[in-house]
Amino acid sequence: MSKFLFTFGVIAFGLLFGYTIQRLVERGSLRPSLDLERIRKGILKTALFCFLPTTVLGAVWTIRIDNPRLATLPFLGVFALLFGGLVALGIAKGLGLTPRQTGAFFVCGSFTNIGAVGGLVCYVFLGEEGFGLVPIYRLFEELIYYGAGFPIARLFGSQKNDKATASGLLKKLLADPLILVTVGSIAAGGTFNLSGVKRPEFYQPLNTYLIPLTTIAFLIPIGMVLKVSRLSHYLRECMAMSLIKFLIVPAAVTLLAFVLGYDALVEGLALKVVLLLSSMPVAFIALVPPTLYDLDVDLANSCWLFTTGLLVLVLPCLFLVIRWL
Repeated sequence: MSKFLFTFGVIAFGLLFGYTIQRLVERGSLRPSLDLERIRKGILKTALFCFLPTTVLGAVWTIRIDNPRLATLPFLGVFALLFGGLVALGIAKGLGLTPRQTGAFFVCGSFTNIGAVGGLVCYVFLGEEGFGLVPIYRLFEELIYYGAGFPIARLFGSQKNDKATASGLLKKLLADPLILVTVGSIAAGGTFNLSGVKRPEFYQPLNTYLIPLTTIAFLIPIGMVLKVSRLSHYLRECMAMSLIKFLIVPAAVTLLAFVLGYDALVEGLALKVVLLLSSMPVAFIALVPPTLYDLDVDLANSCWLFTTGLLVLVLPCLFLVIRWL
């Protein structure tokens, strides 16, 4: 119970703090010297380029890389993202959604919060060694988002003439600072791990505070632009999305991981990490394609908010399941 309360408390604090700032600025009660958007970007950059690389390097440094089957972990992450999108397309057709709604529903089904929320859940439930597997699972996350998710979403919107070539996409990905920093952190941690160099003693207590702080730093900017007014108009779609996120995708991905023998990897931690990360809510980045391509932004926002809020029920269930595994 304490682990659940801590996890949900961190998530709630980050979102509510950001949302409170938004409301105070709108009412004129708070007048920051800097533009609110600049503040948001500053917090995100600090989380992405300072906190996150530090926690990833330290966590990967400690995991036991002793089985070649761990090389399949990033591909399970890819499967989860693509499978979620495909299921969402099928359900959207059954619900009779319009093209604009279908595009938004697709990205919500595919894009998953396996970073800020998933990483925190793995750390609190499984410890630092479990957290160390998170960046490996999400190694190709950005590639799937920009290489498949955005182009497919574009097909359902009005912005269909901005064609992107494969070479152009590859150059964009290779030049993306976030990808470079993430891959660099994994590579550095893996190098120290395999070299046998002992990790400094200060790293464990540092990550104890830095991992939750990183999640808060990701969620505050989200709360600063959060919109809750349209949720009641999309309850049917939100319920369907919850079914995708918390039942269909986790069941399929975890079963595949079990067939691949993940229950025997890292003393069963690998299977638990796959279950937790494949059971996460809609990622906030799912709101970006609807904004770019004239899709239903309110639907995407509602699905994100509803599935994130539903964690209050999902997290205790996940904790019980991983204790049984």
